[in-house]
Amino acid sequence: MYLKQLSLVNYKNISQAEIQFSPKINCFIGLNGAGKTTILDAIYYLSYCKSHNNNIDKQNIAHEADFFVIQGNYAVNEREEHIYCGLKRKHKKQFKRNKKEYDRLSEHIGLLPLVLISPNDSALISEGSDERRRFIDTIISQYDNQYLQWLIKYNNCLQQRNSLLKMGSQDASLFDILEEQMVEYGKQLFTMRKTFIADFSPIFNHFYQTISAGKETVSLAYSSQLDSINFKTSLSNSRDRDSILGYTTHGIHKDELEMFLGEYPIKRIGSQGQNKTYLIALKLAKFNFLKSIVQFNPILLMDDIFDKLDSDRVTAIVKLVSEERFGQIFITDTNREHLDQIVKSIQQDSLIFTVENGVVKPQD
Repeated sequence: MYLKQLSLVNYKNISQAEIQFSPKINCFIGLNGAGKTTILDAIYYLSYCKSHNNNIDKQNIAHEADFFVIQGNYAVNEREEHIYCGLKRKHKKQFKRNKKEYDRLSEHIGLLPLVLISPNDSALISEGSDERRRFIDTIISQYDNQYLQWLIKYNNCLQQRNSLLKMGSQDASLFDILEEQMVEYGKQLFTMRKTFIADFSPIFNHFYQTISAGKETVSLAYSSQLDSINFKTSLSNSRDRDSILGYTTHGIHKDELEMFLGEYPIKRIGSQGQNKTYLIALKLAKFNFLKSIVQFNPILLMDDIFDKLDSDRVTAIVKLVSEERFGQIFITDTNREHLDQIVKSIQQDSLIFTVENGVVKPQD
């Protein structure tokens, strides 16, 4: 799979752009704030139906404009796919596949698998468990739409239960209905998350060891309340306490993905370079895992990833992405030397673009 052409109108700081891409390597060079990340974010949007770094859609419309449009032409397993997204202020977002609008945006997730590596990934280590659960959910949802539907339904039930708790409701029958549904969906999600982490961890470990030249040991561990509690009984018994707190204290929405460097949480002891290596290894493992499921290459976006890495680790990453197992790659950097090194190392079809003040130009 690869993206052949991208069209942007009034998306963030790019007023208009028509870009033809290489099926292999596409590099964007420019200063910070020039619009490089906007291009990658638009590609991300066409896969996930939302921006990676701003989920408030109307804020992605360029200043003083009334709408934005993103369009992409893809080649997927020898078929053509045209994806359109348009948003007008005070109107509902339109998302279309081959000119047919989706009834539900969730139907689109998984059609165009994509992995983004960006500076924002640091939140996976530094922030709360929500970020790490989202990492798991995003991967599984790209290859199993049933998982996504269960997740949506579980979260809807959770939201309704929390509303009842905040209202101080004593309607036991309504709590029973919601909790039965939460148990049904939650157990399915728990089982799939547990299986996923068991399969994913060795792949992650391989990439970390490759990038770090085996200098450190790392591991992942999935932690869930459902390992040690009867979910249905716990929900029922915790109603009074949950009502005082105003939220649900038991369930798979409390699951955690624990990240270790050696025997200790990387959040506590990891250096900037180790953290960056950890995050890149997670994302490359995500790429490899998705590829094994969908049986074709996802798109790989690499946004300014070389900062805070020593030369040995940069070289290892460049060598990795030069392998045949990777398909179409988009890379941004402020340092032309990094991009030249990648293009020279890979020795495959490539294009380099300059981005300045929201204007994208291909280089000869």
